Amino acid sequence: MIRELAEYERLSHEVVGGPEGLEEHLFGARPAAEAVIAEAGGEPIGFALFFTTFSTFLCRPGLWLEDLFVRPEHRGNGAGRALLSHLAEVTLERGYARIEWAALDWNEPARGFYEALGARPLEDWVTHRLDGPGLERLAPG
Repeated sequence: MIRELAEYERLSHEVVGGPEGLEEHLFGARPAAEAVIAEAGGEPIGFALFFTTFSTFLCRPGLWLEDLFVRPEHRGNGAGRALLSHLAEVTLERGYARIEWAALDWNEPARGFYEALGARPLEDWVTHRLDGPGLERLAPG
């Protein structure tokens, strides 16, 4: 489903990881993220991958939703809502303050879905990324 998500987001060229990385970082000694799978008839139809963040202003953790994906033939049947509802429950059970995520600016169906659930876009914030050579240049040593 990760490859399907990347294809939908027009980012297939960025998928370089594999099962070993998922094994280590989801189920290893120091998990960096968690995932939940939506199923229909015993078959996986979607997933949500998330990890903990922290708000210095609220002095409380939150969840960052890295990916939410439902296979196209199952969209509109409540799977995406069920995944987000589960994450809302996890967030509240853990005493966290919020769930945040990013959506591609061209993905109007997703953005409309999120706003219909009560999410609001943060217009004043711009996401930044430091990786590859820039990350290596900045790191000491």
